[in-house]
Amino acid sequence: MKKLVSVVLMAAFLSISSLAFAAELKMVGTIEKIEVQGAAATVTLKDGKSGASIQVVVKDQLTLDKLKDKRIVVGDEVRVKYDDANKESRLFRKTAGC
Repeated sequence: MKKLVSVVLMAAFLSISSLAFAAELKMVGTIEKIEVQGAAATVTLKDGKSGASIQVVVKDQLTLDKLKDKRIVVGDEVRVKYDDANKESRLFRKTAGC
């Protein structure tokens, strides 16, 4: 009986966790436009593969500081992971390294 309950709970957990991560999208693209408003910024990106324009909302303080200090500017190529539902970024990094 304990094994059956364990299997059912594990199956339920795996199905819920796969739904939670299904909405995360990844892309590499160039920055077309940056709009900083207080505690958030809206960045328009052009996808490198499809050429489509996508707006992503950036809320983490480290990336906002980089946008305000002009360390990330229009024309830079960035790697982005974002939530498909609300377009909020989870990862926002320049692809150029040292």
